[in-house]
Amino acid sequence: MAPPLAAPRFHAAALPLRPQKVPRWRRAARPNDEDYYLIDAPESIGDGFSFSGGKYADGPSKSDEWFAQGRMVKAHPVYGNKGKAKDPIFGLTMGAKSQSSDDVFRWFCVEVGSSSNPYVLFIHGFPSQAYSYRNVLPIVSDKYHAIAFDWLGFGFSDKPQPNYGFDYTLDEYTSSLESLINVIAPDKLSIVVQGYFAPIVVKYANEHQDKLNHLILVNPSITDKHAKLPSTLACFSNFLLGEIFSQDPLRASDKALISSGPYMMKEEDAMVYRRPYLVSGSSGFALNAISRAMKKDLKVYIESMRNILSNDSWKTKTTVCWGLRDRWLNYDGVEDFCGSLNHNILELPMAGHHVQEDRGEELGNLVKRILSG
Repeated sequence: MAPPLAAPRFHAAALPLRPQKVPRWRRAARPNDEDYYLIDAPESIGDGFSFSGGKYADGPSKSDEWFAQGRMVKAHPVYGNKGKAKDPIFGLTMGAKSQSSDDVFRWFCVEVGSSSNPYVLFIHGFPSQAYSYRNVLPIVSDKYHAIAFDWLGFGFSDKPQPNYGFDYTLDEYTSSLESLINVIAPDKLSIVVQGYFAPIVVKYANEHQDKLNHLILVNPSITDKHAKLPSTLACFSNFLLGEIFSQDPLRASDKALISSGPYMMKEEDAMVYRRPYLVSGSSGFALNAISRAMKKDLKVYIESMRNILSNDSWKTKTTVCWGLRDRWLNYDGVEDFCGSLNHNILELPMAGHHVQEDRGEELGNLVKRILSG
């Protein structure tokens, strides 16, 4: 494993902060508990394309600490050189963070546990980051070599402007996942994937069953009703407004996490999720592109996923874990589908859509029990 990278520094904006009224969706459910997070950060203007959002700090932050734990991995070639990327609204040349790598994309990965232990790959959902597994990784690290990564377009991984090396289609995500796994996990492994990226992972797994020990799907989009994105995510694909909404750190990160279940963020954690949107417009445009791709192709991918999991050729051990307080994906039909195929299904009564956020330690222990048989 490569030595830790030097963490990027973020500096306070020069313009004065001004308080703003806290919208209803940003209020924590337990405002009297100081240990929990009330999203009342004053508005600030960052050094990127973002329109609003949160506080910078000159001192060490959770983002710095998390970045220092990981490394950048090169995987998946850039499909072509189309010159300097420009933003779709004003046509101005975008900054370095929106440009493609020279030849191979860079992915941010965090690895824990001995490399001599069995490998397990933790894959975050849409929209999220590898940081969501921060409470899961320590639990499994004693028995497994655990890896969590940021998808292209999220967290610290590359975020090229669409049409300049990566278009964020579901097919591209599938092929890029294969490229990454070939680099970070050359031997057999188990995979844990959460949310809307599950159909992409199942498509990959179907073509590489000989490489998988176990597949764990956490609140996957698995029924026909799940093909329609919730309004919180669908708004990013709206014509013109989608580009604007996706540049708002509070709408793109905070609201997406809080509206999907009972999760309550601390301010220091919220800033990790806001950080990509505060420092550059590249994250917002990537979010806009993947939202449009999901709106266009998610239904086809879900149908393919259901066919794969119900086909006699599917031999991979499969477990579905479901947070029953998911406000985005309905549980109706999930149990019937899994039960008819003898796929194990385990319920987490207190977790929402982002199970690893709501009940990270519980999910970590559950994964250990599943993988140990």
